[in-house]
Amino acid sequence: MFDTKTLFGYEPDSKYNTPVAYFSMEFAIDQALKIYSGGLGFLSGSHLRSAYELKQNLVGIGMLWKYGYYDQVRDSNGFMKPEFIEKRYAFLHDTRIVFTVQVHDAPVHVKAWLLKPETFGSAPLFLLSTDLPENDELSKSITHSLYDPNESTRIAQTIVLGIGGAMLLDILGIEPEVYHMNEGHSVSLNFYLHAKYKSLAEVKKRVVFTTHTPEMAGNESHSYRLLKEMSFFYHLQEHEVKSLLGLDGDYFNYTLAALKFSHKANGVSKLHGEVARQMWGNYPGVCEITAITNAQNKLYWVDPVIDKAITKGNNEDIISRKKAMKRELFKVVADQCGKLFDQNVLTIVWARRFAGYKRADLMMQDWGRFISLVENSKFPVQIIWAGKPYPEDGEGIGLFNQIISRALPFKNCAVLTGYELELSALLKKGSDVWLNNPRMYHEASGTSGMTAAMNGSINLSLPDGWVPEFAVDQENCFLIPNALDSLSVVEQDKLEGESLMDVLENAVIPMYYNNSGNWLNIIKRAAVDIVPGFASGRLAKEYYDQMYKP
Repeated sequence: MFDTKTLFGYEPDSKYNTPVAYFSMEFAIDQALKIYSGGLGFLSGSHLRSAYELKQNLVGIGMLWKYGYYDQVRDSNGFMKPEFIEKRYAFLHDTRIVFTVQVHDAPVHVKAWLLKPETFGSAPLFLLSTDLPENDELSKSITHSLYDPNESTRIAQTIVLGIGGAMLLDILGIEPEVYHMNEGHSVSLNFYLHAKYKSLAEVKKRVVFTTHTPEMAGNESHSYRLLKEMSFFYHLQEHEVKSLLGLDGDYFNYTLAALKFSHKANGVSKLHGEVARQMWGNYPGVCEITAITNAQNKLYWVDPVIDKAITKGNNEDIISRKKAMKRELFKVVADQCGKLFDQNVLTIVWARRFAGYKRADLMMQDWGRFISLVENSKFPVQIIWAGKPYPEDGEGIGLFNQIISRALPFKNCAVLTGYELELSALLKKGSDVWLNNPRMYHEASGTSGMTAAMNGSINLSLPDGWVPEFAVDQENCFLIPNALDSLSVVEQDKLEGESLMDVLENAVIPMYYNNSGNWLNIIKRAAVDIVPGFASGRLAKEYYDQMYKP
């Protein structure tokens, strides 16, 4: 139905002519298209943008979430609360393709929408929706909310993405040589491919997998009984699935199954590749696990004015533009929090997906020391927090609101809501320091610091995820020493909280105020070191060279 030229608007470059279908539960393409939650979406969005820029033969398969992830708003007391507001997208193309997918042994109608490449400058992205009049209310709800808290609904979402996405490609007449599972949500597509090609070997020829989760608890699994009831295995029975993949036990793990269905897999940083091999390498039948470090699209994320100033090495222009970007960010701070921030004051930002292991409140661990930091009139600081907890994560929302309460008395501390692409960009452009303090080995990659460095914000980070591949302490970033792995979590948090404050007090703050030459040198060195190594053009090329070649 779609020939290549019609679908892409260009003939794919001969270097990237292998047809690839890229499956992901979320894509962060543009602020106007709210179908993402955090880093996984930011990564897949940048990948599709760079695929478009490089003229690659790659199409995305995702989901059209009626209510998005959620809208992060405030209640009458100023605390964060999730709201679910219907989204409408006039810019999506109606393919008029409707087909059925079996979910719980019943046909569910699925409609395909297309985000055309020229709309936002991305590879073509097909989005699946069950919110159709032909479906009952339960079936409609499958594509209502990203990562629905109901287990059966979440399984149904993975069936529509995996099996539904593979069925759509057949309807379109698109025959991918490679099916790329970006995380394990689409693993059900392999059961459809097995029915089509009749052997595990034929499936493995065509499938690759990217794992993003270094925590065993974060790798989704469900009981075989429930998955079979939900039609997850397509035409296979439970015993056939176990025999096919050499599995046992009562629970089917998405990641382990994806590693057995694929001929090659990758972690998303060198460090994560090592962790993933330790986690999964001893299971029989898993594929090779290599590493391709995540990256972000410079064309989308960078401010061209500061980029030009950094490239030319013009210190006055860097300072001038940085202050202008800070003023833009501070308008949001004033609007949301009623606090007027100063463009001449060192501004520290902690902003990312709001998960417990990322330790948003690590600076506040020693409250007396935190007060000394924020009340220092000689070397003043301004601190901003932002991020989205999972909407059903009461503990995460509680921590977010606790930070709001604790920051409230300070004129130089603000907590922002509405953390999506647009606010993320403002924070990266308007910050002087980009703070990243996760528990070690929990951050598979983390990419926000890459785009911060593109915009003259200096990373202050623990050496987790992508950071060890980039960091040269006090030359292109500031490093927080990590505690010994043998210590308890409580001891690690305590020591790393102390180390964070030590680096702030003894290195970051004095340099900002007393040695602007060194500060600017770090900004310039970081910008050079971040591109092309951590720009998604490199990533998109590496996937073709390392993962997609037969």
